[in-house]
Amino acid sequence: MRPRRDDIAIPSFPPGITWIGTEPPVSERLTARAALLVHFFELGELSSVRTLPFVSALARAYSRSGLSVLGIHSPRSQLAASDEALEAGLARLDVDFPVGNDSEHRIWHAYGCRGWPSTFLWGRGGTLRYARFGEGAYHETEGAVRAELAGGEGHDLPKPILGPPPTGRQPEIGRPSEEVFPGGAHDVPWTPAEPGEPLEIEYAGAGAWAALDGTGTVGLAVDGEPTGAIALDGPGLYELSGHPVHGMHEVRLDISGEVRVWSVAFAPGPGR
Repeated sequence: MRPRRDDIAIPSFPPGITWIGTEPPVSERLTARAALLVHFFELGELSSVRTLPFVSALARAYSRSGLSVLGIHSPRSQLAASDEALEAGLARLDVDFPVGNDSEHRIWHAYGCRGWPSTFLWGRGGTLRYARFGEGAYHETEGAVRAELAGGEGHDLPKPILGPPPTGRQPEIGRPSEEVFPGGAHDVPWTPAEPGEPLEIEYAGAGAWAALDGTGTVGLAVDGEPTGAIALDGPGLYELSGHPVHGMHEVRLDISGEVRVWSVAFAPGPGR
């Protein structure tokens, strides 16, 4: 969305933030050159992780046109709150733009964020040009970036990274189940109370993803049928199941080793 006011200035990044992939940036220096996209996300939150390939594509496509991209990881739990865990989690996802570890939510509060993901586009001179809260609106976001880089003219820019938006009637998307926190809260992980205790969850959706960390493996069964196992290679989201359409399902996790389950989220999908 476009801001209602044209005098909202970019907040300065506070000292003491660890930055992965860059020296501590100065917001005023970045926006003196051209546009700056600041993207808030959380490695254990499904809609956040689903946006990261798009943000990476923007960074690659428009860097030569003057766009700078910074990620801000404002964690809701200890899943990837430490610098080491965050770096390992980013490596799993091939995130190639610089990211600040906002473990105390100082940048989050300065921007007035209320959820993940949140995206802010700052124009040359450091005033807010566009903001997006939540997943989606990818064509709108790229359009705002292109307009800001070219002064609304669209000259000397690469081709859009997205094709034309779909037209005509689109399939109805089913509403997935709410995210589950097996430990009882977003900042409390679940672990088996005794060896061999499974975690079983019924859900509506087109797939299930779990936020996991630790070491070991997770055996999977979907709707009573074994589907394989996950070997953890760092903290973050792991796909448990995928379905072509929205429906009711059950997933079972059998933990081996020192694995912690922070949350299980469910993906939307087309109805039958």
